[in-house]
Amino acid sequence: MEGARHRRSREEVERLVEEYEASGLGRQQFCKKHGLSLTTLNRHRKRKQLREEEQTPGRRFIPVEISAAKQRPSKERCGELLVWLSSGRRIEVRGGFDAKVLEQLVRLLESV
Repeated sequence: MEGARHRRSREEVERLVEEYEASGLGRQQFCKKHGLSLTTLNRHRKRKQLREEEQTPGRRFIPVEISAAKQRPSKERCGELLVWLSSGRRIEVRGGFDAKVLEQLVRLLESV
């Protein structure tokens, strides 16, 4: 069967993810070199990242200090919570926000 797709085991793809991360190659270049789809590489990199985060809870968070809020005129009030990400992005959150959605947003923005 010429041209048939080769289905890799999870262990094989995980090994390729490790190789990719050590290779210094771009994702597309690495995938082409190893006959791996970009989607598969991305999916397994994300799984690896989530496993690592579960094994080291709080690893990416830093302690914060809560101080008394300064009163500003209501038209200047932008948000009740301001989060600065390591990438320099800023998120302002108003009261009653969904913590799960905020967590997903932060993960997404930090991975970009």
